[in-house]
Amino acid sequence: MKISNPLPCEKISSYVDRILVIEEVLVTNPFTLPLYANGAPTLLFQTAKGTIRNNSNNLTLFGQTVFPETLTIRDNFTLIAYFFKPFALFTLFGVSAQELTNNPIDLNLLDAIKTTQLQEQLLNAATTTDMLNLLDEYVFSLITKTRADCQLIRFATLAIAQNASKDALLKVQQELHITERTFQRMFEKNIGIAPSLFRRISQFNNAFQQLNNRQFSKLSDIAFTNGYADQSHYIRAFKEFTGITPKEYLKFGQSE
Repeated sequence: MKISNPLPCEKISSYVDRILVIEEVLVTNPFTLPLYANGAPTLLFQTAKGTIRNNSNNLTLFGQTVFPETLTIRDNFTLIAYFFKPFALFTLFGVSAQELTNNPIDLNLLDAIKTTQLQEQLLNAATTTDMLNLLDEYVFSLITKTRADCQLIRFATLAIAQNASKDALLKVQQELHITERTFQRMFEKNIGIAPSLFRRISQFNNAFQQLNNRQFSKLSDIAFTNGYADQSHYIRAFKEFTGITPKEYLKFGQSE
């Protein structure tokens, strides 16, 4: 198994935050990938169908994932995930972000003719590089058709993701000179969740990255660095979004 994180090419980098590639996975027992809240809508492709809640697809589009989920794959596969910037879902795919919150769908349900053709090309691609090129071109074709001005929601999500403290929402709202209700509606339409929940997911994800990178001496370091009142508040938030505690997560990782 090979894992890599190729950088999004320049023509899609304003909408794609990062890419994950897991290649040549040989499956003897069902492969299970945990899916946690990260604030990023995601386009997921596997060469073997993956199952989420009894739905099996090769191409899956995710909105906001608030509750922990699992992806199960039973055959050998290569997986590619495009993690979009939070505002991109409505802008690129024209679907209300709320409809996809905790509700991933088969991409073919959006535009069956175009995406079925994409899926066939991906399944018949000779190399992972060919698959990435196909996905780049697909995303770029969506970008070139965008007409909506997403500057406000782009600014808001970036500012909150960078500083997810409790006062972040009020600061951003004031900088945009919009009412609280307009702020709320903007997030529900474009992100799929309320701004308060997006802030908490951003806070959790920042702390999650610090935990994954082992950039701490004790859990309270992570709690205070990311604006949690104390270690207990951090542990409760972690369990809310993953179903397990930080120590259980670290122990599981060490046993792999």
